[in-house]
Amino acid sequence: MHVAHLSLHDFRSYPDLDVELGPGASAFIGRNGQGKTNLVEAVDYLSRLSSHRVASDAPLVRAGAEQAVVRAAVVREGRTATLEVEINPGRSNRARVNRAPLPKARELLGLVRTVVFSPEDLTLVKGDPSERRRFLDDLLVLRTPRLAGVRSDYDRVLKQRNSLLKTAGLARGSARESALSTLVVWDAHLARTGAELLAARLHLVEELRPYLGKAYETVARGATRDDAEIGYAASLDLGGAVARDELTELLLEELQRRQPDELDRGVSLVGPHRDELRLTLGAADARLPVKGYASHGESWSFALALRLASYDLLRADGDDPILVLDDVFAELDTERRRQLADLVSGAEQVLVTAAVAADVPQALAGSRFSVADGTVTRDG
Repeated sequence: MHVAHLSLHDFRSYPDLDVELGPGASAFIGRNGQGKTNLVEAVDYLSRLSSHRVASDAPLVRAGAEQAVVRAAVVREGRTATLEVEINPGRSNRARVNRAPLPKARELLGLVRTVVFSPEDLTLVKGDPSERRRFLDDLLVLRTPRLAGVRSDYDRVLKQRNSLLKTAGLARGSARESALSTLVVWDAHLARTGAELLAARLHLVEELRPYLGKAYETVARGATRDDAEIGYAASLDLGGAVARDELTELLLEELQRRQPDELDRGVSLVGPHRDELRLTLGAADARLPVKGYASHGESWSFALALRLASYDLLRADGDDPILVLDDVFAELDTERRRQLADLVSGAEQVLVTAAVAADVPQALAGSRFSVADGTVTRDG
């Protein structure tokens, strides 16, 4: 899979831009603030319908414009399709394939796959649990696009249930009884959608585990594949359950048990939104959490290993995702630059950004583009 042509209209700093790309490595070189990351961010947006840099769509639209358009010709197994998304902050985005409108923008998910390495990846290990949950869910959707609907349904149910908990917690008499009766319905919705999301996450963590160990051994000096470990910490005792029906029952039971606490606090205390992806390092009998214990170098290696493991898992599915290396080589010493470049050089397409051309290893010497003052020029 690779992007053969990228067109942007009012996306970030670009009023209009057209860039011809191809298989292999393409490096965008330019000083910070010139717009090189905006290019790879646009490609990634087509994959996930969200940015790896910001939480909302508003910053993606050029100042003064009302909407942005990202369009790409994507080649997959010898066939080319034109994918397009119209970004409308505050309103529904719209998507097209070969100029035919899709009923929902999220139907674009899965048609192009990207794995992004960026300095922001440190938040995977040093940030809040929400960052790690997002990592899991983004990977889930890349592999199984219909789970985007499940995640959206869960978020909607959670919002409604939290609102009802606040109302019920303050109500008295018949109003409280009515709210509690309605809460039973929302408990069932939360348990059903939450169990499907939870079951998918548990399965993903098990599949990802061996790839993570192998990746960490490769990027961390002196490490073995047993040093890095991931586990899933749910907001309730699962007792080994992994099947969706079992998880639904467990969630319902825990919701009922925690109801008094939830009514007091006005928030849902049980469900996938409270779960954590546990990251640890060290020997099996002396593992420590990466967050709070790992050095900067170990944390960075763990973050890289998570991305490499994602890439390897997607390839094992039979697809070759587009790799984006966004300003990561500046964070690595010469040896680890070479190791990472050697690992990914066999990908069908690698998109690299760097402030200095010398930071890009020889293994990724391919097409070079200069990015300056809002223009992108192919070198040579």
